Amino acid sequence: MNFELNEEQQAFADSVRRFAEANLKDGALERAHDPQFPRDVAQLLGKQGLMGIAFDPEDGGQGGTLFDSVIAIEQIASVCPRSADVVQAGNFGPIRTFVEYATPEQKERWLPDLLAGNICISLGMSESDAGSAVTELKTSATPDGDDYLINGSKVFGTHSPDAAIYLVYVRFGPGVNGIGSVIIERDAPGFTIGKPTPFMSGEQWSQLYFENCRIPGKNVLLGPGGFKKQISGFNVERLGNSSRALAVGRYAFNLAREHALIRKQFGRALCEFQGLQWKFADMTLKLESAQMLLYRAASVTEGLPSPYQTAIAKLACNQAGFDVANEAVQIMGGLGYSQDSLAEYCMRRTRGWMIAGGSTEILKNRIAEDVFERRFDQRGQAARAS
Repeated sequence: MNFELNEEQQAFADSVRRFAEANLKDGALERAHDPQFPRDVAQLLGKQGLMGIAFDPEDGGQGGTLFDSVIAIEQIASVCPRSADVVQAGNFGPIRTFVEYATPEQKERWLPDLLAGNICISLGMSESDAGSAVTELKTSATPDGDDYLINGSKVFGTHSPDAAIYLVYVRFGPGVNGIGSVIIERDAPGFTIGKPTPFMSGEQWSQLYFENCRIPGKNVLLGPGGFKKQISGFNVERLGNSSRALAVGRYAFNLAREHALIRKQFGRALCEFQGLQWKFADMTLKLESAQMLLYRAASVTEGLPSPYQTAIAKLACNQAGFDVANEAVQIMGGLGYSQDSLAEYCMRRTRGWMIAGGSTEILKNRIAEDVFERRFDQRGQAARAS
């Protein structure tokens, strides 16, 4: 297997890097510490064709591949880590589920503005008692004439304070087959957005409250039985998460490398001390190994990526990204710990991806299932008895 980019991929990577250097390098530090969704960046990326890279042209996309989307995240993050979040939002996560399953009417209504960066979409999946065990969700959708009444709440949604529409997992009936999803507009009656709360990364989320929130039936995305379709697309979401974790870790690596070349202690450049040389060797090993696993998972030519390959790629990228960013802060000392540098931001940012999109523990469970060629019930005897 060739782990290098081919000529076409390298040309695309170079063009995205040039665009980022020209348009996103200035202001990278300020963006990292601004909790609001960078709509100006989204609109700029939309004009550049970096939103919907792997979507069909008839949907307004570029007709590229998942691998192209990964390349775009890597190149944008190498210049402005915060802007890579926008590439993610325009190519992975809820927007991809929306494009995959939305009706022509739903696409016509919202997709052009999403791909232009004029609005963003947020995922309402997690609840206070349904995080990794997402099938335990309680938010309900009850028919009421031609409409549905939504009742419940959601937490931890990315871009939830700023989104215009929300892709919300709901329960139409009991069991896994009763789970589906709906699109809820920001101004829907009975829908309240809570006060923004900061994550460790500085990004904000708002709790979503639905109290007899009325939506038209045409806003149903996937009705009863839609859960397996929704969750199968989560493998693609993990590629975006993996790409950002690895790319942001590499950004911190480059900051630390530059620092080690020019910073002197005891009359010598830091890079001349064996202790730091070994740190950089270990960091390089982690980054390069994770890169190969990510590229393998993203190299699918048909259908969705393998659940096993995406799980192991995300685990490797999450751990490598955080470990490298954490070491970068240590190497840079007080400067790395200061918000005058992006090293500390990279450390905080990569830490979150070890939880979001499938925690590292859940990923290990998924990998173990492939190792032993069987499914494991994580709910335990008490849950089965109830």
